[in-house]
Amino acid sequence: MSHPTTRVLAMLELLQGRRQLSGAELAAGLGVDQRTVRRYALRLADLGIPVTAERGRYGGYRLLPGYRLPPLMLTDDEAAAVVIGLLAAERLGQPVVGVTTALAKIQRVLPAALSERVAALRQTLGFTHHQRKPAVAADTGTVLTLAQAASQHQRVRLRYRSRAEQDSERDLDPYGLVLHSGRWYVTGRDGKSGELRTFRVDRVREALLSGVSFDAPADFDPVQHVTRSLAAVPYAHEIEVVLATTLENAQRRIPPTVATLAETEGGVLLTGRAEHLAGLAAMLAGLGWPFTVSRPAALRDEVRALSDRLRAWSAT
Repeated sequence: MSHPTTRVLAMLELLQGRRQLSGAELAAGLGVDQRTVRRYALRLADLGIPVTAERGRYGGYRLLPGYRLPPLMLTDDEAAAVVIGLLAAERLGQPVVGVTTALAKIQRVLPAALSERVAALRQTLGFTHHQRKPAVAADTGTVLTLAQAASQHQRVRLRYRSRAEQDSERDLDPYGLVLHSGRWYVTGRDGKSGELRTFRVDRVREALLSGVSFDAPADFDPVQHVTRSLAAVPYAHEIEVVLATTLENAQRRIPPTVATLAETEGGVLLTGRAEHLAGLAAMLAGLGWPFTVSRPAALRDEVRALSDRLRAWSAT
């Protein structure tokens, strides 16, 4: 048997979902009699929630029109999802009024254990402004566990599935979480290789706290490390292109996950790797600056092919 307070809140949730419910419908939904429903309605009114009751054949119970801020009843996953969305709005400067106060209110009413994990997420999460790919969901529990581990400097045991669909187990000292281009990443020192590594959180099959502590570098920037790691992903072609512009202009237009930029004689040296040269040729053309392809030769061929297509299209 559930606690009476739980059933009172369940009645409020039922009324939120329907414009009006009869006493019989509420009684059936709550597993009580109609006299108890009337008592619950009075209890909600005592709490300042305007429930009205109308007698007669077409009567029933409903919330007063215009009532906008009822108490929220969220599962752990739902509460974490709301907090993550508000954090994204706050960190990325979205024009949402009241983000900070909404976060504080939700944090105050969360269960203690979940509140601590959400606070750890808020402390350790980094965002980038780059958004080009469709979002990929990660397990909420895994995200919160990794955030807790990063906040408490606690090693985790991961079961991980790689891009090549290979499973492995490893220990990770997580330094931070990053939400980039709709994907979650965790970065830190990998116990298997002893090197700094970046992992896709949606590929983590299990993350368990080990109870073993570690010392994190004080000056480590998870966002910077993740963006550099993604720029160095071993795609098929190594790229070197000199752009006839300034480093400041290039940095404004080209995300660090796409390529590495450095000043050079004649402009800016763009280096990186790419899987599809046709798309890279279109990107370079779209920048609007003169450029010189150093390598690969196949990229020069793609640029010429793009030029031929544009001429043909403009002539029709």
